Amino acid sequence: MQITGIKVYRVELPLYEGSYKWSGGRSVDVFDSTVVAIETDEGLVGYGEVCPLGPAYLPAYAAGARTGIAELAPHLLGLDPTQLHLVNRRMDESLRGHPYVKSAIDMACWDIFGKACGQPIVTLLGGRYGENFALYRAISQDTPERMAAMVGKYRAEGYTKFQLKSGSDVATDIARIHKVAAELRPGDVLVADANCGWTQHEAMCVAAGVRDVNVYIEQPCYSYEECLVVRQHTNRPFVLDEVVDDLKMVVRGYNDQAMDVINLKISKVGGLTKARQIRDLCVSLGIAMTIEDTWGGDIITAAIAHLAHSTPPEYLFSATDFNSYVTLSIAEGAPQRQHGRLAASSLPGLGVNPRLEILGAPIFHLATAK
Repeated sequence: MQITGIKVYRVELPLYEGSYKWSGGRSVDVFDSTVVAIETDEGLVGYGEVCPLGPAYLPAYAAGARTGIAELAPHLLGLDPTQLHLVNRRMDESLRGHPYVKSAIDMACWDIFGKACGQPIVTLLGGRYGENFALYRAISQDTPERMAAMVGKYRAEGYTKFQLKSGSDVATDIARIHKVAAELRPGDVLVADANCGWTQHEAMCVAAGVRDVNVYIEQPCYSYEECLVVRQHTNRPFVLDEVVDDLKMVVRGYNDQAMDVINLKISKVGGLTKARQIRDLCVSLGIAMTIEDTWGGDIITAAIAHLAHSTPPEYLFSATDFNSYVTLSIAEGAPQRQHGRLAASSLPGLGVNPRLEILGAPIFHLATAK
């Protein structure tokens, strides 16, 4: 089997709640998502998606994803998409860094691999654990009272894990955490996610101010070193997210005892192939994970579901269903939340069929000469 064509689509994903807000006053109203179609000489087509959380969250942006894919495309024609490690090696040789650019291509190759085998990706990633798995819900940054009120709304939808967007001034964030914690019930999980929004001394103040609250502290500061200092001075369980961008950082964090949980974002590490490597290492080391991505629609949600559903439950801290946050469906067959839980498709590959009438005409198409 050979790759004979690569198409790129751009689609905007509006949010149900109008906007999504996090630390530093940053917010997004519409997500700019990129869908990739990989065509083969055997008629199989695989699909992938990448959707950065705006241009100011990670070293990634939507237009960059599309430019990078166009740069990589000529190097991939003629390769066998089912030879996943060879495809990833070629991408790394042809474009240094930029893992988010490679993620949608790798995802599309996994889709083809599953279709060629007649197996869902969850099976190829190791097998399905149970019937479904629990999701978390992010609570967009707002006043302490309004954020606390969202707990009841999301609980009615079946969620029991809540990620509180913090990372502003110390007093307000401490109030947010206390207000939301007061709404929790036995078995609920609360995470205060600063998204790198605190300085080291601010994070120390917040950690001290919530030392008696049952809350996880997530990525308080911009750098790994700052986060490590905070970790060493708090008794709260600790999550690292933005700084965990490859296998080496997981090993470093493990050796430093820097975290209890990591957030494993598929596009941040370069796709499902490398995310699986990190997932399997974390299981071996006893590190729990939230399986997710930076953002996305139905295709990314499907990929998250396959990786999460093939993760041993004791190490799956949580996962997310991005397609429930947006108003536009871009693929049929995508997993849908049921009472705060999600399940991977049992159909071959990702199990989704893009709605081409929604995606429209491709903005880029490279194919081998006939």
